[in-house]
Amino acid sequence: MTKEPEQFIVDGKRLDGRKPEDMRPLTIEAGVLEKADGSAYIELGGNKAIASVYGPREMHPRHLQKTNRAVLRCRYNLAPFSVEDRKRPGPSRRSTEISKVAREALEPAVFLELYPRAVIDVSMELLQARAGTRTAGITAASVALADAGIPMRDLVASIAAGKVDDTIVLDLQKEEDQLGGGDMPIAYMPQKDKVTLIQMDGNFKPEEFEEALDLAIQGCKEVYEKQRKALEEKYTKVEEK
Repeated sequence: MTKEPEQFIVDGKRLDGRKPEDMRPLTIEAGVLEKADGSAYIELGGNKAIASVYGPREMHPRHLQKTNRAVLRCRYNLAPFSVEDRKRPGPSRRSTEISKVAREALEPAVFLELYPRAVIDVSMELLQARAGTRTAGITAASVALADAGIPMRDLVASIAAGKVDDTIVLDLQKEEDQLGGGDMPIAYMPQKDKVTLIQMDGNFKPEEFEEALDLAIQGCKEVYEKQRKALEEKYTKVEEK
């Protein structure tokens, strides 16, 4: 069990030395799986996740097909070895919930109407979990969709803001997530200026909510630049071959 510190912020610095508005180190790599149509690997702080995309392809069984659009089917999974206490393999209520919100976050970005009766499968595998796994999964999945060549309105970037010691902070680490005063993960399309997901756990005053949302959006813009860079680097390497 995580021991609660006396203070989360001392002399303007958080437990890991970051300022309230700082994000953990973020790296993204596109096109890491040969057999997938699209893929991406992400490290966000201690989180390590890999996303893969298969499709679009014909939806089976056929009664699940939609005549006017594709079905975006998302699967989020924590590997048994991803957490300190070994997780039981297989789906859980939490993974089912995050799979659902990931789909809802990504759907507005994808031109699903171009692929009637088809399915696009998105898998998010968390290899190591250190708070913020849903935002890491959504960020990686968006890059994997773009890597698969699926037409998109924009990339979807995701990060969380939260509250510790009555201070709004960006990208909560484990202790802040588990013992802090609030957590607000969002997903955002920067070019469209559209929030596609917002969740909130904890108590925020109206002014704190606005501050947290603004900070999370700024964080998503930083994530977005990393996503774009990962895709540019992947296709620059392809052109050089």
